[in-house]
Amino acid sequence: MKRILILYTSQGGHTARVARTIMNTIHDENHQCDMMDINEAIHESVDWDSYDLVALGAPVLYGSYDKRFLAFVEAHSERWNAKPNSFFNLSVVARTPEKATVEGNRYMQKFLELSSWKPQDLKVIAGKVDYPSWGWLDTLMIQMIMKFTNGPTDKTSVIDYTDWEDVKAYGRHLITLA
Repeated sequence: MKRILILYTSQGGHTARVARTIMNTIHDENHQCDMMDINEAIHESVDWDSYDLVALGAPVLYGSYDKRFLAFVEAHSERWNAKPNSFFNLSVVARTPEKATVEGNRYMQKFLELSSWKPQDLKVIAGKVDYPSWGWLDTLMIQMIMKFTNGPTDKTSVIDYTDWEDVKAYGRHLITLA
């Protein structure tokens, strides 16, 4: 039985939902999996040695990653570099096939350039547009980004681009890496 840790950061809850789906998929395959927000991991001790694999996930917000997430990676990546590890990101630009690949997703490439951590495995996951749950400034900023990328700009739009079967397949893939 494998034991996997999913660490994530989430602003609106969608990345947490993805992490939970990965965790549930791993449980369904009769393996152990814990899921932890990086804020919890910062304040609690993590027994890194008790896990066969560590996977981290983060959303792309306004073209970048949360600074706390990047600092956490820099502070702790040596702890999981010696074991199988994976990184997944969520971005709405991954709604198009060419940007849903590691090579075609500029935000994944940006992470690899900025981070000293070089994950052994990478996954790009399409995110969610949820204008009604965002404040006016977030809505305005994302509408501008969407206008440039030919995405939805109607502020009543809620569109989940996530391929949930692919997320489950990623969970099963993590088991094979562990």
